[in-house]
Amino acid sequence: MKTIQSIFLFACIIILCSCSGSRGGDATTDGIKVENLYAKGFEITRHKDFTVVSVADPWDTTKVLQNYILVPAGNPLPDNLPKGSVIRTPIKNAIMYTVVHTAVLEQLGALDAVKGICESQYLTSAKAKERVAEGKITDCGMATSPNVEKIMEIGGEIIIASPFEHGGYGQVEKLGIPIFESADYMETHPLGRVEWIRVYGLLSGREAQADSLINATAESYNSLKRLAAGATERPRLMVERKYGSSWFIPGGASYMAQMYNDAGADYIFKDNQETGSVPYSFESVYERGLDADIWVLKYTMDRPMTYSDLKSEYLPYSDFAPFKNRRIYCSNTSESAYYENISIHPDRILADLVHIFHPELMPDHKPLCYSAMQEQGF
Repeated sequence: MKTIQSIFLFACIIILCSCSGSRGGDATTDGIKVENLYAKGFEITRHKDFTVVSVADPWDTTKVLQNYILVPAGNPLPDNLPKGSVIRTPIKNAIMYTVVHTAVLEQLGALDAVKGICESQYLTSAKAKERVAEGKITDCGMATSPNVEKIMEIGGEIIIASPFEHGGYGQVEKLGIPIFESADYMETHPLGRVEWIRVYGLLSGREAQADSLINATAESYNSLKRLAAGATERPRLMVERKYGSSWFIPGGASYMAQMYNDAGADYIFKDNQETGSVPYSFESVYERGLDADIWVLKYTMDRPMTYSDLKSEYLPYSDFAPFKNRRIYCSNTSESAYYENISIHPDRILADLVHIFHPELMPDHKPLCYSAMQEQGF
């Protein structure tokens, strides 16, 4: 454990380095913009000696949340850099606030760059778990209250986090370490979220791998979408379950609502215009979902959820038609790598959903994340 004095000195050095790396002024040229096919939340502009990644404010898209100036490590900082946080690439010492973004770097072959992670208990990757057990990746506590001392000891050069409206990063902001705010979860199309992998390719120096992964995923996803479009009927779909007094539902303009539509379902809240998660009263969901055809939900348990569990949790659940007709399908996120797949391989989630909604279209499909709720204990 470092002494208080040495930790303080390290923090001062980081702050000084950060200040010298944060530059103002105008770019000398307009640069070349990289076209996004689906993503709305970021823009990449390539210049001769640096690349600018501009992240839009997902709650006010007329504004920019952050500008990041990516400069190859070892190169001198160019003159007249635009305003933004300077990040040297490829990154080699990253602190990850989510297991989802850790999984992206692992998919790109850049897991060695991850030196710290928040909430490592949610990891599903055997390789990442092994690195945590070996001490090669340090658990930095909860994302909402990370262990600042551990982050300082690691000497992180970048923190990758998911921003939230009106949210901040507390004491971590004072360390001077660039915080890359990845708002990928606010995209309105599943493949828009996948396109954020291009940003991670830039950060990790694995652009070719990123492009290959994006293209393969998009091809697979769109092929499944075309398959589902041929279905003659669209089952009415209800999703998730209530927590406390609210039932949180994906907004009708969210990437999940888009996925339900692409899988050939008639989502009962498709008329909602929100892009994020929306709280509804149980009564509102009851009114719309009582006669639904299919119910899909996620849970986290150390064993499979059963109909008995669901009924014990809240008796009125048993009133819904999918409960009575045994048409509930669920994903145990502690085992299924659901969250990793939704960000990197939404085609895998889409395949499960098409199989659930239209089994005749994919009779030989073996579910990866979703499975039928079990009867045991009912």
